[in-house]
Amino acid sequence: MTTPHTVAVLGLGRMGAAIATRLADQDWDVVGWTRSGRHVAGAVETTREPNDAVTKADITVLALFDGRACRQVVDRIRPSLRPDTIVLNTSTIAPAEASTLARQLGPSYVHAPVLGSVPAVAAGTLRILAAGGRDALDRVRPVLRALGTVWPVDGAATAASLKLVANSSLAGAVLALRDSLRQADALDLPRAQVLDVLELGQLGGLVGRKRTFLLADESTPAPAEFTIGALGKDMALLATASNSPLRNAADLAATPADPEADIAVAATVPAVDEAVLEPLHSYIRGHATGDPTHFRDAFLLTAHIEGIRDGAFVSWRLDEYCALFPGRPATDEPTRTRRIDTIDVHGTVATASMTLRHGTDTFTDVFLLMRADGRWRIANKAYHRTVTSGGERSRTLRP
Repeated sequence: MTTPHTVAVLGLGRMGAAIATRLADQDWDVVGWTRSGRHVAGAVETTREPNDAVTKADITVLALFDGRACRQVVDRIRPSLRPDTIVLNTSTIAPAEASTLARQLGPSYVHAPVLGSVPAVAAGTLRILAAGGRDALDRVRPVLRALGTVWPVDGAATAASLKLVANSSLAGAVLALRDSLRQADALDLPRAQVLDVLELGQLGGLVGRKRTFLLADESTPAPAEFTIGALGKDMALLATASNSPLRNAADLAATPADPEADIAVAATVPAVDEAVLEPLHSYIRGHATGDPTHFRDAFLLTAHIEGIRDGAFVSWRLDEYCALFPGRPATDEPTRTRRIDTIDVHGTVATASMTLRHGTDTFTDVFLLMRADGRWRIANKAYHRTVTSGGERSRTLRP
């Protein structure tokens, strides 16, 4: 084909690199950029700055991890966008975030989240939920058709919502597969034979696509196509947007596996004893209510809580830590979220990590747990705080 446009792809992670490679293989002129400085093999030019990429582009594709990354990149490139450049966003973000970008960029914005992972990109078989003005959609349609099948949708928020709902069904299927494999293991059935039978039923499509991961040797894991962490992020977005707790979001959050592992790994990890989770749940209740009683239930009496506060190292004993909490929820509690990211059990000790989003601050908590006197307790906690955006911090900020 004759190349009608130059396309900039901003974000060269798994999906972004696959999109850039697919378009280049289809004879488009492609220029890419990523914050990590990663290069893509083949006929994809890369730049050090996103502005250098978009000044050359008729269409700018966003293939970024989340809404925050989209906002940051759009703010960075807006001065360099040509008046006729279309911004085509394939990222999975919240409906409200999609609406905000659509308002900011107006008729030059197309929101187009995709159904499918890296193999579907390479084969040109993605299903794309595309929302935008008629002129903008007409201009990006050749790019979208090179990637897969276009499903027009009314409104950026609707497209974003539909993508999250689709991923919720995927999360449910992964967890249903996990339950089936755990039951099969309890019956001492051969894994390959179990997969053969499951592939004949309702989980057949997932099993067929993920068989490599489901049978992978731990010493030689297959590269991830869609990670546990990314799916967990999507489920958290859906729970917030719908104001409805999601069982699969909680189950994925409690999956004791590397969040960078493919989603199929969530189906293969052994079950975690609920008793290990209980002190972490008590810890979450403490933050949600501001009641230090929950922390005393979660921690050993000898525990220390350590981190960097206002540039200085702090090490609190349990009583000192509990004194930081006034016995009532923070004023912005309805907007706060907490997610158990990893759990790793070794006999009578375990490690766990958790992400807490409290207003403008994100905390990464790392726990050492011990099983003593018949129950699990948190022996120590270390935390890292990151300021995620500007603005005044809440007076009820807590570590």
